[in-house]
Amino acid sequence: MRKFNIRKVLDGLTAGSSSASQQQQPQQHPSGNREPEIQETLQSEHFQLCKTVRHGFPYQPSALAFDPVQKILAVGTQTGALRLFGRPGVECYCQHDSGAAVIQLQFLINEGALVSALADDTLHLWNLRQKRPAILHSLKFCRERVTFCHLPFQSKWLYVGTERGNIHIVNVESFTLSGYVIMWNKAIELSSKSHPGPVVHISDNPMDEGKLLIGFESGTVVLWDLKSKKADYRYTYDEAIHSVAWHHEGKQFICSHSDGTLTIWNVRSPAKPVQTITPHGKQLKDGKKPEPCKPILKVEFKTTRSGEPFIILSGGLSYDTVGRRPCLTVMHGKSTAVLEMDYSIVDFLTLCETPYPNDFQEPYAVVVLLEKDLVLIDLAQNGYPIFENPYPLSIHESPVTCCEYFADCPVDLIPALYSVGARQKRQGYSKKEWPINGGNWGLGAQSYPEIIITGHADGSVKFWDASAITLQVLYKLKTAKVFEKSRSKDDKPNTDIVDEDPYAIQIISWCPESRMLCIAGVSAHVIIYRFSKQEVITEVIPMLEVRLLYEINDVESPEGEQAPPLPTPVGGTNPQPVPPQSHPSTSSSSSDGLRDNVPCLKVKNSPLKQSPGYQTELVIQLVWVGGEPPQQITSLAVNSSYGLVVFGNCNGIAMVDYLQKSVLLNLGTVELYGSNDPYRREPRSPRKSRQPSGAGLCDISEGTVVPEDRCKSPTSAKMSRKLSLPTDLKPDLDVKDNSFSRSRSSSVTSIDKETREAISALHFCETFTRKADSSPSPCLWVGTTLGTVLVIALNLPPGGEQRLLQPVMVSPSGTILRLKGAILRMAFLDTTGCLVPPAYESWREHNVAEEKDEKEKSKKRRPVSVSPSSSQEISENQYAVLCSEKQAKVISLPTQNCAYKQNITETSFVLRGDVVALNNSICLACFCANGHIMTFSLPSLRPLLDVYYLPLTNMRIARTFCFTNNGQALYLVSPTEIQRLTYSQETCENLQEMLGELFTPVETPEAPNRGFFKGLFGGGAQSLDREELFGESSSGKASRSLAQHIPGPGGIEGVKGAASGVVGELARARLALDERGQKLGDLEERTAAMLSSADSFSKHAHEMMLKYKDKKWYQF
Repeated sequence: MRKFNIRKVLDGLTAGSSSASQQQQPQQHPSGNREPEIQETLQSEHFQLCKTVRHGFPYQPSALAFDPVQKILAVGTQTGALRLFGRPGVECYCQHDSGAAVIQLQFLINEGALVSALADDTLHLWNLRQKRPAILHSLKFCRERVTFCHLPFQSKWLYVGTERGNIHIVNVESFTLSGYVIMWNKAIELSSKSHPGPVVHISDNPMDEGKLLIGFESGTVVLWDLKSKKADYRYTYDEAIHSVAWHHEGKQFICSHSDGTLTIWNVRSPAKPVQTITPHGKQLKDGKKPEPCKPILKVEFKTTRSGEPFIILSGGLSYDTVGRRPCLTVMHGKSTAVLEMDYSIVDFLTLCETPYPNDFQEPYAVVVLLEKDLVLIDLAQNGYPIFENPYPLSIHESPVTCCEYFADCPVDLIPALYSVGARQKRQGYSKKEWPINGGNWGLGAQSYPEIIITGHADGSVKFWDASAITLQVLYKLKTAKVFEKSRSKDDKPNTDIVDEDPYAIQIISWCPESRMLCIAGVSAHVIIYRFSKQEVITEVIPMLEVRLLYEINDVESPEGEQAPPLPTPVGGTNPQPVPPQSHPSTSSSSSDGLRDNVPCLKVKNSPLKQSPGYQTELVIQLVWVGGEPPQQITSLAVNSSYGLVVFGNCNGIAMVDYLQKSVLLNLGTVELYGSNDPYRREPRSPRKSRQPSGAGLCDISEGTVVPEDRCKSPTSAKMSRKLSLPTDLKPDLDVKDNSFSRSRSSSVTSIDKETREAISALHFCETFTRKADSSPSPCLWVGTTLGTVLVIALNLPPGGEQRLLQPVMVSPSGTILRLKGAILRMAFLDTTGCLVPPAYESWREHNVAEEKDEKEKSKKRRPVSVSPSSSQEISENQYAVLCSEKQAKVISLPTQNCAYKQNITETSFVLRGDVVALNNSICLACFCANGHIMTFSLPSLRPLLDVYYLPLTNMRIARTFCFTNNGQALYLVSPTEIQRLTYSQETCENLQEMLGELFTPVETPEAPNRGFFKGLFGGGAQSLDREELFGESSSGKASRSLAQHIPGPGGIEGVKGAASGVVGELARARLALDERGQKLGDLEERTAAMLSSADSFSKHAHEMMLKYKDKKWYQF
């Protein structure tokens, strides 16, 4: 990489950046240019990189917890992530540094704190009283493995069960171990000859905190008396235990077992269970035991004041239900409801009205955490309907294959998309409000509209409102509905360009002002959509077929010297030995052997009802040529002002007039050069290994690291965002199968594919086409994978009716510019250094009959050209900004002199480059395969930011990373989640205010009333002085080698400027915990005082009794 003093750039010193720009001075051509006049306002101090928010479903979830008072839900994952959800719009993401799986979460209810237990035997205390939660304490167990934790409500002592069967006790305030330990051999004594297995359950009796129920995996349950340090009862059952739950009165508990049974036990009858239920077992007539079922993984026992208790369980289905979906079973009285889920159940929790375990529970909902979804079931309504989920958890409904991000859109766009999307909502949801409603929203400092568009493997496109760091789905478009679905597996003649997902979206081109949308799909198809608020029925879907061909015969260049002679696809015969897998399956070819002139997908020929929203304007498909499948589309652009769409692949380029539904241009890449092409088609720089451009980096599945030599700008990688098959986003794709290269590659040798020049970037604009031009005119700039930029001149007929009658004239201009590496992005600046956006036509409703005067207006309507230069005097010039995977150049127009040049990277390559607006100025933002994020000023290309952000660990990041205006960027961090980040220093500083509050002060509900008789006869809940039992004075110190205390970092996580706030929050949190300890102390003192007064009262009573013992009643 070039040495433009990175350290100084990062320190915000402009000295470093000015020295970098001085290095570029010799490359300037002062002839007639007026570059020095442009004042660049952006400096290094305007840039800072930090993550903002993460949206989507927590990837690979593993644990679940709920605070019933604060109404906050927590989800832990297998990668050590923690996601907290409050009311819709209040979400938070935290990460354990170790990355170990979260096995259990426990809220300190209504305290603004959470304990997490990880698979690496660490416990962590999170402070949730700050906007970015932080770890206050950690405890690492050294000799034992943690299996289960339990924190009683309003207690500071956490019970920790281990694999060895022992139970340790942790003080949550100081995160230190108590000397009190329950050893497994003391717990079971002689009741079992063998080790009882790990602890799978711990809970205290709801009516007596001094009695602890311990469940061991083997099937033994022990009721332990904490005061006398011995077991009261032992319950044994010959099936392994998965979970245990109490009845709120503390007289019964229920266990779930590995044979699909539930056993209900009376506390005082340890000999055998009072009842054994097999919820899904077939009852045999002759009184035999029912057939065993699958394990019941969890059971909950919840009581109601009026009516029967609820028994809710997951698992337990009979073994003969093969292919049956995972189920949650709700047993209520005599009715049993079996609720089928779409994915396997990770965990579930019943939401109850009270946090007190010794009160009627009054369950109102069940939250079910599935492998890829979060479902909330309403227990109060008949039929148990689900709540409509307000969180943006459906990003991965079908795997995301591409992403685009638009900040600062027209203000009417989000309401327009919302109104058409509102009609798509499903019916049948619960009528109640979403019950997880804790926390408060942040103050949205940003007011500009932001939209994220995601393209998916099933051909759907989703529009999301991403304004003010929230995310909400607006509208979903299904692009596959214009095609015929294949009825059976045999009836798949044409989709074998890909093995699966033939409708997957690869590229999205969208014009927010005109609302024109264009998508390119994996089966070499392009669909153009127009936005309408009216429903229409399209009798015949307009369709074009394009035969895009790679003719090598025309190229007269010393090709043979550089590469082996290349076959002509038309001939079909192949002189090169080809590995068998690269032949397409020709099972369905016609009788003459070669398939020709057929597209990959079949467009419906019946009328199509199109709802309000995006409606198909035109379908374009590339066709097979002489047995060769069409190559996938690598770039795409649409322009509403010109009425044109253009796309290219490794064969060439095609331009279509979508107003007249005609093909204007269909050229092989070589033909674009015209007569002035003495272009030698040698392969690019020699590399150790070559891969067909199809295979590329696609075989890298979840979590694979890119080998270093692959990062030396391989052609296969550079187009990865567009070329590779979307299915590699699915983490379960089998890498070894390599079905990708088999399905995609045709019978052309890999060297042929590599030497082909693909179209990698397209940009419509109004600028100077040739050196001699005196004024700008509409044209198309084309960038290729070999670093060439070519310009095509467009001659458009006048607007109105003439536009539909006269043809658009298209001709290559002869202008050719060269850069190192494939071209990624092109943009244009006017003479003042402002961005010149492509011309556009503002959106208007097309499906309404226009009145006469409207028609007159539309005749006169010229496309809105936003280019200020067209109206200015002739001497004004423009700048073209060209960014390739290796370097950036700013070309002065019309002279075509290189005004500025910057080599972005030597050892790596740029994956994404965008020209974006920030602080009323513009810059070039780049993301490199080596993990660096860089920004450069425009037009002088001074380095402003260079930060190592993250390594490119898989192709998902490469395909989905995108920058947009106002310092925003995003990428898909996992198959289910979008990570947003900012490179704007201002946003980093305001972030703290924008984030929501998780903790809000709420009064803890009153404890249940014991009632007069229960108080009189001692039937109420028994309290326990845990401090006395577990404190150092009575239990002694714990063994030092057992666990190690690690003080928490306290959590600032890169939020500059929020440091003082965070420290204050931490101090307040610690203070609150101290206060709580103090309150507990006060409570104990008051209790002691009451005990002593009761004691003295009983003494006085005794004395009185003795005094009057011998007197007769009449002597009083």
